[in-house]
Amino acid sequence: MPQSWFILGSMDSIKQNKMYRFLAGLTIAAYVGMQGWRTIFNNFAVEVAGLEGNQVGMIQSVREIPGFLALLAVFLLLLMREHRLSVVSVLTLGIGVGATGFFPGYIGLMITTLIMSLGFHYYETTNQSLTLQYFNKEISPWVFGRLRSLAAASNIGVGLAIFLLSNFLNYQNIYLILGLFIIILGIWGVLQDPTDKDITPQHKRMIFRKKYTLFYFLTFMAGARRQIFVAFAVFLLVKKFQFSIQEITLLFVINNVINYFLSPVIGKAIIRFGERKVLSTEYFSLIFIFITYALTDSKFLVSILYIIDHILFNFSIAIRTYFQKIGDTPDIAPSMAMGFTINHIAAVFIPAIGGILWMLDYRIPFYAGAGLSLISLAAVQWIRTQPENS
Repeated sequence: MPQSWFILGSMDSIKQNKMYRFLAGLTIAAYVGMQGWRTIFNNFAVEVAGLEGNQVGMIQSVREIPGFLALLAVFLLLLMREHRLSVVSVLTLGIGVGATGFFPGYIGLMITTLIMSLGFHYYETTNQSLTLQYFNKEISPWVFGRLRSLAAASNIGVGLAIFLLSNFLNYQNIYLILGLFIIILGIWGVLQDPTDKDITPQHKRMIFRKKYTLFYFLTFMAGARRQIFVAFAVFLLVKKFQFSIQEITLLFVINNVINYFLSPVIGKAIIRFGERKVLSTEYFSLIFIFITYALTDSKFLVSILYIIDHILFNFSIAIRTYFQKIGDTPDIAPSMAMGFTINHIAAVFIPAIGGILWMLDYRIPFYAGAGLSLISLAAVQWIRTQPENS
């Protein structure tokens, strides 16, 4: 029996790992914060703050800045240990979310959004880094999948909570409750010490190495694909197929329920089949998904595409585990920060360029997505790692 499957048979022991429990608790806090903020932001911005579309768009652009600047997290490691940076990031997220309702104006929302996003993106950077440092390559794909599963459950939970709370609380109180919940979990994190003294120290400077070129490229392409999905797939559902808010919400719930169960399975698939096969499956599928987005007139089919598309997001775990197999251990923290920045480069220009192309023909952004997927499919064939079978 392959060693990887023997290890997977003792996952209960991994769940007792101090770092796993630490990251699980903070992941719940992070996704409750981000999803809770996002769920009611547009209603709050319009109904309470009275913002116009251009102002909301600018705030959403500001929200992406911390992701683009994630590489600066490396310099914060000169001041604190990485797990402490995770906690500080979650506390920052909680403060930003909790304060949102108290500043119902354009400048106030821009500032609280920046604070909230800074906390979320820097937590995600350290979360990826700590997972790769504390769990070996036979285990890390499963851990990533399990954390994605917890994130999906958190998204469902906060959605239901907001649905109930909105019946008798105003936006300010809902944001405050969410912020306090996150801060409480952050304080719990302060009291934890999940570290292992035997872990290899990380470089506290930016790392950019030629041998990581394929990792950088795949990370950039994954960011571009994500932006096409986020910016145009949902817009297609609403604009062309007239999906109601109830239908969009139903798709959101279905996606998160499926991902709750499938994310750990995807992690196991990476362990069993290796990164090249898993990523090849993702990009090969995306070619047809994007083309079908452009051509279909079926509301049912486009709903299925949206769900499959969302599932395939989780396959990107394999890009990080690929780095774990080729990278030097001291490079993990700075490389994850660099990767997060590269992933967000596309957020700067893809929506703007895609929007212009949409005005010419709504199908063009999806054909472009198919082209990007084809390029990515060719690129992953250069991956030269093999799953551990002994």
